[in-house]
Amino acid sequence: MGVAYSVGEVDHLYTFFVQWSPDIYTKGNKKQRQPRYLIREKHHNRYLVVEKNKVAVINKLLNNPVNPTAKNWEIITVKDSKRRLSLCSSEESEAEEVDDILPVLSDYSQLLDDTHLESLAAHLPARTQGYPWQLVYSTAIHGSSLKTLYRNMAGLDSPVLLVIKDMHKKVFGAFSSDPFKVSKYCYGTGETFLFSFNPDFQAYRWSGENSYFVSGNLESLQIGGGGGGFGLWLDADLYHGSSFSCPTFRNAPLSTQKDFIVQDLEVWTV
Repeated sequence: MGVAYSVGEVDHLYTFFVQWSPDIYTKGNKKQRQPRYLIREKHHNRYLVVEKNKVAVINKLLNNPVNPTAKNWEIITVKDSKRRLSLCSSEESEAEEVDDILPVLSDYSQLLDDTHLESLAAHLPARTQGYPWQLVYSTAIHGSSLKTLYRNMAGLDSPVLLVIKDMHKKVFGAFSSDPFKVSKYCYGTGETFLFSFNPDFQAYRWSGENSYFVSGNLESLQIGGGGGGFGLWLDADLYHGSSFSCPTFRNAPLSTQKDFIVQDLEVWTV
């Protein structure tokens, strides 16, 4: 049985890593080479990126008997993380070379676990690999406001991952090639896709039928469309939402109900 951590414990340890590797965790700063080391939380398989020249210092911290939570973490190489991931995959996957590692979240997520991340990894564009994902918006932290969501993304030029949990505990969302913004016209590229864990993972990629990827105004955010309903729609309060089949992605409704109420929502960016 896994060990439960308080938000304070996780935040404290994360703060230490930020102090030692600010260039990894500072928003807007993309590194040109892939990090080669990860810190792994043993019981929950959570990962944090570590610069090579900080490994010795952090390893000393983790071996400090005075720190009761340190023993629950270990430093592993990216190569080793790939090997462990391949061992946990299906027999068919074991026969294939594992090219990608689990997406690394630089903040704690209330919605995504390793199962979600493993499923999403195969569908994320190559340009996102090797960079830590940063939490740019969360209803738990920032409140429920589409205006705040837009404001938090002002100035971003990187793709975003929208994750929603509704009142029926269903998890679903969208990957957008462009950050969400107010725009008179639709924006985005064919990298954009919808996904759902209901309960099995399904990804709905661009069908090529139209280019109604993302559209946003102060009243709502829409992803996919063209057939009388949006693939994913959220209101200004990020409280009411809906999901219909749409030509853009030829998707099934993402939740068990076409109209749903948002319980939690997160947006991540690289």
